[in-house]
Amino acid sequence: MKEALDFLEGSKAEYFDVRFESIDEEEITVENAVVKGYSIEQTQGVGIKVLYDGAWGFSATNRLSKDALLKAAKDALEIAKVSATLKKERVELSSEKPYKDTYRAEVAVDPFSVDRGKKVELLVEATRIMKKVSEIVRAEGELRFRKIKKLFLSSEGAEIDQEIIVSGGAIRAHAVGNGDYQMRSYPAGLEGDSAARGWEFIEEMKLLENAEKTAGEAKDLLYAEVAPSGEYDLVIGGSQMALQIHESCGHPAELDRVMGYEISFAGGSFMTPEKIGTFRYGSPIVNITADATIPGGLGTFGYDDEGVKAQRSFIVKDGILVGYLMSRETAAKLGLVSNGAARAHGWWSIPLIRMTNINLLPGTASFEELIGGVEEGFYIDTNKSWSIDDKRVNFQFATEVAYEIKNGKLGKLYKNFVYWGKTPEFWAKCDAVGDESLWHVWGVMNCGKGQPMQIMHVGHGTSPARFRKVRVGVKS
Repeated sequence: MKEALDFLEGSKAEYFDVRFESIDEEEITVENAVVKGYSIEQTQGVGIKVLYDGAWGFSATNRLSKDALLKAAKDALEIAKVSATLKKERVELSSEKPYKDTYRAEVAVDPFSVDRGKKVELLVEATRIMKKVSEIVRAEGELRFRKIKKLFLSSEGAEIDQEIIVSGGAIRAHAVGNGDYQMRSYPAGLEGDSAARGWEFIEEMKLLENAEKTAGEAKDLLYAEVAPSGEYDLVIGGSQMALQIHESCGHPAELDRVMGYEISFAGGSFMTPEKIGTFRYGSPIVNITADATIPGGLGTFGYDDEGVKAQRSFIVKDGILVGYLMSRETAAKLGLVSNGAARAHGWWSIPLIRMTNINLLPGTASFEELIGGVEEGFYIDTNKSWSIDDKRVNFQFATEVAYEIKNGKLGKLYKNFVYWGKTPEFWAKCDAVGDESLWHVWGVMNCGKGQPMQIMHVGHGTSPARFRKVRVGVKS
């Protein structure tokens, strides 16, 4: 990459960086004990970003010859020059220390070193167990792994070498009977759970040990009553809390959305700058952080794709909005410094503001205390569907399961549970959060943003939490 760097050094660019990435991916899918897919992919390339006369240019190439890299550098510079003639305002960057460092994710067992037959057999056996339940018409299992190697070099002198390994998976049981269809997922909905860890994380998920229970709950849902409508106290389980945090705090905290950069596609945010330090987002026990330093978190890394060191900062403190997810460009507009939230899907993409690990900090309640504090309500978990407006205010979520709570005790199972509300009103109703023993960082592999679409992996640390008098059922 020396020729590209030398060329840009002499170009009078205000700033530039060169980011090499090599990405290995492995994904296995099994249905009814039969392998449906096994893919292994590898890609590598270089993305070059140039700031010239207050405007950005970006170019990328998967050809790593000297000529190809030099051409990409020239293209990025030319795009920046053309952009500069059209700019409405100058791009300024917040100050940042140029680091020279190496980062490696904490991994006990490299998943790419594990025998492929062992991976397949795990899913085959899990789906075989689920399929033994007569009402289960489809039993699914999946595993996915990713190894990301990055080298980041900047005109400011940054030299950062990183390697991150991701492991994740899920099982799902689809049941038909009693004139109904229901699905039960483990350990979470959507794509299950993932972490920046190795094969040991898959073993800790205990897919085989939970296969029979998962299928049994899918069957039970077929014969369960439909959840009622009204206002009820809710204890929301960890995997559903992760999506609640993702949609109603993580996305609206992205400063590019706040500033209207995403308004035409993904929307904006109600968390506007004049609210910082004064707006009550939730009750005083609600504390939400952006933390890219948690060992094993799916949103954990050493440095973002602008060379900013991973860090922990508050978005909501004691219920008050206090911060954002920022890039160097957006932070500068508020007179702040970046908290390291600019990441790209791959070498071919320009970095956008993305969630890291967006966490609801643990409280002091045991699970028994959360449930015991409810006279009439529900314990709900595992996302089934979601909807939220483009300002991230009005939302509606459905969960796979809902268990009745009567006089502080768990009761019968209900199906087709829906709850809805407005974000600040909802979080204001939070009166208890589970303690640290219940806290888990859930991984979300499929967070989409940008045009062209970029898919990012992010994390959400949370315990189960209790909310009072939440609106439940289909809105009339």
